[in-house]
Amino acid sequence: MLRSSLAIATVTATLIATGLPAAACGEEDKPASEKVRVSGAPGAVKNVKAVGNVPDAQGAIAMGFLQYGHRDVMAVSGEFGLKVYDLTKNPAAPKLIGEVSLPGLWETEDTEVDVKRKLVFLARDPRAYGGTTQTGESGIYIIDLKNPEKPAILSYTKVPAGHTTSCVDDCRYLWTGGPAKAANQPADWGGRPIWVTDIRDPRNPKTAPDPIELARNDGKTDYVHDVQVDDEGVAWVSGRGGVRGYWTSGYHRDPVQGKVRRATAFSPVPYAGGGIEETAAPSKFMHNSFHPSGHRSADGADSNRWRGRDLIYATEESFLDGCVGDGVLTISSLQNSYNGEGWRSTPEKPFRLKSVGTWSVAGQEGSDPTTGDCSAHYFDVRGKVLVQSFYTQGTRFLDVSDPTDPKQIAYFRPADASAWAPYWHKGYVYVADNTRGIDILKLTA
Repeated sequence: MLRSSLAIATVTATLIATGLPAAACGEEDKPASEKVRVSGAPGAVKNVKAVGNVPDAQGAIAMGFLQYGHRDVMAVSGEFGLKVYDLTKNPAAPKLIGEVSLPGLWETEDTEVDVKRKLVFLARDPRAYGGTTQTGESGIYIIDLKNPEKPAILSYTKVPAGHTTSCVDDCRYLWTGGPAKAANQPADWGGRPIWVTDIRDPRNPKTAPDPIELARNDGKTDYVHDVQVDDEGVAWVSGRGGVRGYWTSGYHRDPVQGKVRRATAFSPVPYAGGGIEETAAPSKFMHNSFHPSGHRSADGADSNRWRGRDLIYATEESFLDGCVGDGVLTISSLQNSYNGEGWRSTPEKPFRLKSVGTWSVAGQEGSDPTTGDCSAHYFDVRGKVLVQSFYTQGTRFLDVSDPTDPKQIAYFRPADASAWAPYWHKGYVYVADNTRGIDILKLTA
């Protein structure tokens, strides 16, 4: 997550110098622990009950959940490395049972777990341990959690990217992307694309020498930030230039090559997607996404279709001076993007997905206009309720039953909030807060 290095003064200076939101540039190298955090008005809470907090997880960035029979375990990653908590007896009071200490690790955003093999994957950003985007080392730690009391590093492998790493093809491979390009990478790149790592043998990962997901920003190779896989196995790649989906297994029609071929993690088949309309996301930097394929609401309706339209949810991460122009939640239609349009887009003939709706925290009930960080960030969806982190603006619950008009139904904004990622889990929402640790919430609306 790019913003983790930003102080307010740095944001303003970068905007003047580049014309782009600093958070979307990924150039800042200040460690998160040295960031300026701004506290404004007192906190605000509505229709949410805070049932627990884990302060010893301060520096938390992301988390994943694993089941061991009836045992429920939470793996939390952050600037400290990895901490493992047992939720079985009391999910509102997680018990620390194991850890891998890696102080100074950056940044482990969107950490994923292999629920079958009980593995955790931590991305090492080049800014870890005092490095820089230009010269620092990046890679992947694979941690064995077969015994959650004794987590152990199985392997570490250098990879030319390292901001996030994500499972594809049933966690047999990792796609690793970001951040800004290194000094030894092509000058015309706007950021790092994806490198593919074979982790079928997690003790001996093998990373392919050549990257994929090139030319994603109107023909330019640019910053890939994150990958999310939907229920049908399509890997949705977010970054500067929009969101594009790929098949990573099976035989599918390739709309770019004009033929049916086998999809693999190393040679995926384009499915749909493209750039987001600049009226919805002016920076063009899409941080993460969600394609609700196969998700069904309580009434049995397929939530992937809204009035006949296939939707992609995504967040723009950008920071301007004040909250009004900061990154928003975007909802776009994938209509007219199934024939490779997003792969043929150029500056002269740009292709954009049609925006259906947006939501911004600026001016919303419970918001504090005096705080510095108001950009949209990670979110999670259950049915028609979307829960999302907005940094110092805390955690917001939205009713997205009408994607053209998302409505806030609840919020949790502590005065010292630094919310990065919320996760629905067994009726609770666990929020990775970089300042507060883990907040455990119950929606009461």
